[in-house]
Amino acid sequence: MRQSFCVLLPVLQVTTLVNTSSKGPSNKKKGRSKRAHVLAASVEQATHNFLEKGEQITRESQDLKDELIAAVEDVRKQGETMHAASSEFADDPCSSVKRGTMVRAARALLSAVTRLLILADMADVMRLLAHLKIVEEALEAVKNAANEQDLANRFKEFGKEMVKLNYVAARRQQ
Repeated sequence: MRQSFCVLLPVLQVTTLVNTSSKGPSNKKKGRSKRAHVLAASVEQATHNFLEKGEQITRESQDLKDELIAAVEDVRKQGETMHAASSEFADDPCSSVKRGTMVRAARALLSAVTRLLILADMADVMRLLAHLKIVEEALEAVKNAANEQDLANRFKEFGKEMVKLNYVAARRQQ
């Protein structure tokens, strides 16, 4: 659970930024954003961390590889756009044009991150279903055992496949 929270941190930060920016003018004094550069750096670091995780998932996945590569590249591109827009906005926080540009960049980054998360989840489900099919085949082999020795061997193989399926399923829960 903690690991998935760390992966979703950039989504939370961008969502917070978008939601805050779309509520209209605030009652706070303008031009006082001393932490804007810190927030921009934080979003950039979170995006970088998310990209590393996305690249790792892409390397490990046999399914949807091309789609995952494209999604990682889109997150990288949108992250760079967001970094540039947020840096410009941090330099001039009173500019509504720069604020609007930053909000659009944040929404595009959020969309790209969401797409990557969905694709990664789909690849994970496909991997889980493939392991489940292997377990079903091993169980069928147990049912079709010809003698006691064959049954013992096939049941042992079934147990190994169950352990692998359990590992894949448990990894999904982290």
